Amino acid sequence: MRFGRLLLLGLLLVAALWVGERFVRSVWLVVDRPRPVDARGSLTEHEQHTIALFENAAPSVAYIFTGDPGSDGGAGSGFVWDAAGHIVTNYHVVEGAQSVRVRLDRGDALEARVIGVSPDHDLAVIKLVDGRVPLRPIPIGSSADLKVGQSVYAIGNPFGLSRTLTSGLISALDRRLPTAPGREVIGAIQTDAAINPGNSGGPLLDSAGRLIGITTAILSATGSSAGVGFAVPVDTINRIVPILIRDKRIPRPGIGILAAPDELAARFGVSGLVVASVLPGSPAAKIGLRGIDRSAGRLGDVITHVAGQPISGIASLAALLDQIGIGKPVDITVQRDGRVRNERLTVADIAPAE
Repeated sequence: MRFGRLLLLGLLLVAALWVGERFVRSVWLVVDRPRPVDARGSLTEHEQHTIALFENAAPSVAYIFTGDPGSDGGAGSGFVWDAAGHIVTNYHVVEGAQSVRVRLDRGDALEARVIGVSPDHDLAVIKLVDGRVPLRPIPIGSSADLKVGQSVYAIGNPFGLSRTLTSGLISALDRRLPTAPGREVIGAIQTDAAINPGNSGGPLLDSAGRLIGITTAILSATGSSAGVGFAVPVDTINRIVPILIRDKRIPRPGIGILAAPDELAARFGVSGLVVASVLPGSPAAKIGLRGIDRSAGRLGDVITHVAGQPISGIASLAALLDQIGIGKPVDITVQRDGRVRNERLTVADIAPAE
């Protein structure tokens, strides 16, 4: 009986040692070799679509540098417009630049020059100096039929990190996007796709990989993405860019006045646009519009209606004149010293000459 107990204890000890060795090897000794790779299934249909969209669009996206090489210049994004070497970006990306370089598809930085700008639309066209570079123009979509809730994708170079893809939704449509003083883009796209400094000028794409806008501005207390970004719609781009390529400038419809700040009208208790001064020889001068008389402290004319529509400031006047067009007659209602009169003038091109 004693021998049997000893045999049983021995067997139990051997089993314990065997189990302990396997435990130690499995827990402590596994660090001396890589873990086995777990197999995964195929990428989801959504992942495959996003990957393909990026791979197709990325070669059309440009990294734009301004300033001399080695200097602390600016940087932004852009996209290839055509095979002739035209690149589209935001005006504020190249504003005042003495030197512009472009990097495409991980290549060397190529010299480019600004050939046309439209501050009113925050758009600029630059062109590669070397016309032998193979290019892939970005596919063009439409912004007229966009819907809130559509998926969108932005590609750009935020904070100098090239070829960055972000995605989101169209959050709202028909926003008003201020650009040049007293000017704004009508019909801007609002999106929650992350847009940060350096994204400016990059493409906003729909789920088919087509250009639907150019990422231009954000609304943020910190200067970084807060989920409220804005893009100039592609229908505006597709109208303005060919004119910039051909004429180097965009006509600016106007009547030849400088407007006072909108707050001045509120301070004087009048409704409309206060004329600060009138440009000599302009349509406004020809019908006798009068600006502020600072020496006498007297308010000038106040434009209250254009083409029968009320005017609240320079932005609403500019939008109406854009719709009417250069060379077209327009009726305006003017208030002076409490008296109201109606006048007719012709919309002129007031854009400065190059």
